[in-house]
Amino acid sequence: MLNNKIPPVVVVVFFAAVMALIAHYTVIDFSAFITYLSLALVATGCIFCIAGVVSFRFAKTTVLPNKPEQASSLVTSGVYKFSRNPMYLGFAFILAGWGVWLGSMWAFLGVAGFIAYITLFQIIPEERALHKLFGEQFDDYKSRVKRWL
Repeated sequence: MLNNKIPPVVVVVFFAAVMALIAHYTVIDFSAFITYLSLALVATGCIFCIAGVVSFRFAKTTVLPNKPEQASSLVTSGVYKFSRNPMYLGFAFILAGWGVWLGSMWAFLGVAGFIAYITLFQIIPEERALHKLFGEQFDDYKSRVKRWL
C-alpha cells in the first residue's frame, strides 16, 4: 500500500515552482564560469597538440598528417600512451572550448562533425598506412591505446 497521497504531477509542479522562485531570487552570472571553462578546454587542447608534436620531434619522425607513409618510427611514448591521436583530440578540445564560449548546445554538433570527419577521412587512412609500415607493432599498440581517449 502506498503512503503517497499527492499525485506525482502535483509534486512536479510544486518543485518546478520552488525552482522558479529560487532562480528568480538567486540569479547566478555564469559568464565568468563560461570564460574559464572555455579557456580550460582550449588550453587542454593546446597541451595535447603540443605534446603530440613534441613526441614526434623526439622520435625524429614526420608530423605531416597527409604523409603517414613517411613515418620513420611508431611513436608510442609520451602523450601517445593515452591517445593514438592526441593532436586531433587537442583540436576537438579546442572546438569544445569554442562551443562553450559560443553558448549554444547546437554548436557542439561542430565538435561531433569534426570527430566523425577526422575519424573517417584522416585517422582510418592513417591507420591503414601505419599498419602497412609497422604491421604487428602497430596492431599491438592499437590494441593497448584507444583512438581518442
